[in-house]
Amino acid sequence: KRVVSTQSTGVKEVFGKVAESYDVMNDAMSLGVHRLWKDHFVKEAAPQPTYKCLDVAGGTGDIAFRLHRHMRNINSETSDIVICDINTEMLKVGQNRAEQLGINQHFTWMEGNAEQLDLPDNTFDVYTIAYGIRNVTHIDRALSEAYRVLKPGGKFMCLEFSDVPNPVLSQIYDRYSFDVIPVLGQLIAGDFESYQYLVESIRKFPKQDAFADMIAQAGFSVVDYENLTFGVTAIHTGFKL
Repeated sequence: KRVVSTQSTGVKEVFGKVAESYDVMNDAMSLGVHRLWKDHFVKEAAPQPTYKCLDVAGGTGDIAFRLHRHMRNINSETSDIVICDINTEMLKVGQNRAEQLGINQHFTWMEGNAEQLDLPDNTFDVYTIAYGIRNVTHIDRALSEAYRVLKPGGKFMCLEFSDVPNPVLSQIYDRYSFDVIPVLGQLIAGDFESYQYLVESIRKFPKQDAFADMIAQAGFSVVDYENLTFGVTAIHTGFKL
């Protein structure tokens, strides 16, 4: 399986540190709700067995395995899924999981940068990125690359932590994020600073409407978003028409 090398030191270092405990931490941080968010995300992506899918920042395989399961439930013969991540350690975690599940033959694992994908134009039917785009240095470039590699008619799908508009809930969420999540990171992964970075990266990410405008500016049509759990996370969609 092909591996393409890349750059971006800070994000690689953070996710290299947390790779082994990442899924456990996701459970702890979201009280397990991230699994429901991801299930709904893949249901909305609705990949057909013949679709070519690209999952970016998906090294642990969480989304790609769900995409494969969704397609397999329609037809046992499915297309391979390309998984691209900037972090080698994350890709190792995903590959090991795929091998343990006996499904590794259905995936191509690729080390690469979302801002500069080593992939041809007009190739994929579905592009997914879950909890990864906020860690990209230049979000506009990543969106342009998503547009480039999608086929005409292809669907862009992004799952990302977002803004809670209710001021009371937002205050509770902020306290939990800044006071609890880094401490959980220390207790579970032995890493306070990396999880503090993750929380801060969420707060710096554009709010729902602003990010939807960025998706439209990249060329996508029928741009929309759906808030989940009061806006703690959101699904953003767009089509290359």
